Amino acid sequence: MNQRIQKQNIREKYWRYSLYVILLGLGTVIFVELIPFLGGLLGALTIYVLLRGQMRALTIRHKLRRSLAASLLIGEAIVCFLIPLSLLVWLLVAKLQDVTLDPSTVIQPIRNLAELIRERIGYNLLDGDNIAKLVELLPRAGQWVNVVVLLFVLYFMLIGGREMESYLRKFIPFNRTVTQEFTREVVMIVRSNAIGIPLLAVIQGAVALVGYWLCGVPWALFWGVVTCVATIVPLLGTALVWLPLAAYLGLIGHWGAAVGLLAYGVVVITQVDNLARFVLQKRMADTHPLVTIFGVIIGLSLFGFMGVIFGPVLLSIFIFCADLFKRRYLDEAPMNEVLASPAERSSESGRE
Repeated sequence: MNQRIQKQNIREKYWRYSLYVILLGLGTVIFVELIPFLGGLLGALTIYVLLRGQMRALTIRHKLRRSLAASLLIGEAIVCFLIPLSLLVWLLVAKLQDVTLDPSTVIQPIRNLAELIRERIGYNLLDGDNIAKLVELLPRAGQWVNVVVLLFVLYFMLIGGREMESYLRKFIPFNRTVTQEFTREVVMIVRSNAIGIPLLAVIQGAVALVGYWLCGVPWALFWGVVTCVATIVPLLGTALVWLPLAAYLGLIGHWGAAVGLLAYGVVVITQVDNLARFVLQKRMADTHPLVTIFGVIIGLSLFGFMGVIFGPVLLSIFIFCADLFKRRYLDEAPMNEVLASPAERSSESGRE
């Protein structure tokens, strides 16, 4: 009898560890093969978080079939997300084509600026290694297959959203209350970054565009769009655009416009950035600025452009788990205090 039980236990352990190995091995292979499509998958997840409320309203309140509701929301995603992005790329490509037709209008000022930088600080901006690194980044922008992956995955996520969420929650290693807090934190950060970052970019680009027009910067609309994109860069942000433009104006002899653009960038663009970030933080996820900055730095290296959203999510998940571990095992707090929301914990500490 004991031998039979022992054999059964050995067989059970063999099955369990074999399943672990199979899951880990196949999971690693699948993940590696999906890396080229990671941008599309993360994009689908981001848009799903934004549209899941509308999907539930269409299917529950208005009684639409899931396939029809998902098709309508796919159309909304194309109109609100993909078409504006395509217009942005079209504008950049059109301006770059102008450069190929008359390269001297842009290349010579860039050479002058690079020579000035080399004389002042000894750094060769046009070094072969620097240019090679820039060229390596260009093919990544052409992965349009990720758009097809995004729409395809998004459609099935919308159709099976509730079942998918319920299934995935079972894998989160917390009880029901902590799981709800955990998912609420993740959804809130994804939603705030997916809405807040583009909104902040548009505000920054519009404010910068006014300054470029006033100072007579050539291709003002083009550089306004580039300023929008530059807002995702941690710490430096829009200064990566208006500082070189001010230097360019100075190099071609327009010192008044150069000083004016420099002052406009420091006084107006930077302060609008701080004010807009403060307002958006209060209206959306009240995430600490350091979490956003370091999250973007981590996310860009891991996920590319979508790391702007999912980098802060990763860092916030780590902080959430670290705080949960501290309260439960280091502070040895009772489970009811561990499961309390941040607002409830702050009110309790205020009464003390």
